Amino acid sequence: MARPVTMFTGQWADMTLEELAKLMSDIGYDGLELACWGDHMDVFKAAEDLDYCKQQKAILEKNNLELFAISNHLAGQLVCDLNNDSRSDMFAPADCAGDAEKKRAWAVDAMKKTAKAAKNLGVKVVNGFTGSSIWHLLYSFPPVSDEMIEEGFKQFADLWNPILDVFDECGVKFALEVHPTEIAFDIITAKRALAAVDNREAFGFNFDPSHLHWQMVDPVRFIKEFSDRIYHVHMKDAAIQLDGYTGILASHLNFGQPGRGWDFRSLGRGGIDFEEIIRALNMIGYTGPLSVEWEDCGMDRVHGATEACEFVKTIDFKPSNVQFDAAFDK
Repeated sequence: MARPVTMFTGQWADMTLEELAKLMSDIGYDGLELACWGDHMDVFKAAEDLDYCKQQKAILEKNNLELFAISNHLAGQLVCDLNNDSRSDMFAPADCAGDAEKKRAWAVDAMKKTAKAAKNLGVKVVNGFTGSSIWHLLYSFPPVSDEMIEEGFKQFADLWNPILDVFDECGVKFALEVHPTEIAFDIITAKRALAAVDNREAFGFNFDPSHLHWQMVDPVRFIKEFSDRIYHVHMKDAAIQLDGYTGILASHLNFGQPGRGWDFRSLGRGGIDFEEIIRALNMIGYTGPLSVEWEDCGMDRVHGATEACEFVKTIDFKPSNVQFDAAFDK
């Protein structure tokens, strides 16, 4: 095994951290990537209370697990999202519901607190989302001007630079999971997002190939394009299911429903070439965790998590520091 194998706890937030840590340790994981919802990580507590940080880390340590990253996708989404319908009300406290700017103000504070929480926990990476005020403009009809798109990237920079200032103060990096509905969802928009914040080091990426694959963006190309900005790695698979009847936009069908043009899959059961991803990560010198984000509506999740842990440990390997035929010279 070249890198630690961890589990992102976002899809397991219905379990207490005590229950989940024991389960994941028994399965064989090396650590957890704690989601900042459920009872796994309260960033408002962690930003102020070192005893709380010790308590949460002690749960992991008791189960021989390490903590490499925390993730606050839900609060991050509200920073740039329009926040103009009820879908995201559940992401913020109840008194923010229905108030777009109150949700945004809470989210900005939450992300600053997340940086402080990470510092207190001794982790160097926070994963998450940024939201986007321009995602709904993806299909340019009614016509969308260049100025409207530029304004979206400017708003992203205006809202996130002060957050990233706190990340810098704390010595922590923010890793955006490049993903539809975020300011960066493919290679071109990821480059534009970096440029919008003047390529500051505090902002990089949580590489997740599943979101690139179904858009038909090459995940390996993404790694090579952003070789110095891959701050964390999610391991998640996806399957494209286009048969002349299905559509790539998924037809307003929920995950797992027949008729979708793509869907998430348990690791090794989709279309992503993880062999080439591991080789690309070796090429750029990435030595951080490989964090399973398990999502597959067609499979029992404990079975899937168990299978995924073994898959990652099998597919991962250390790079070589010699040519394979160097022994011939002897």
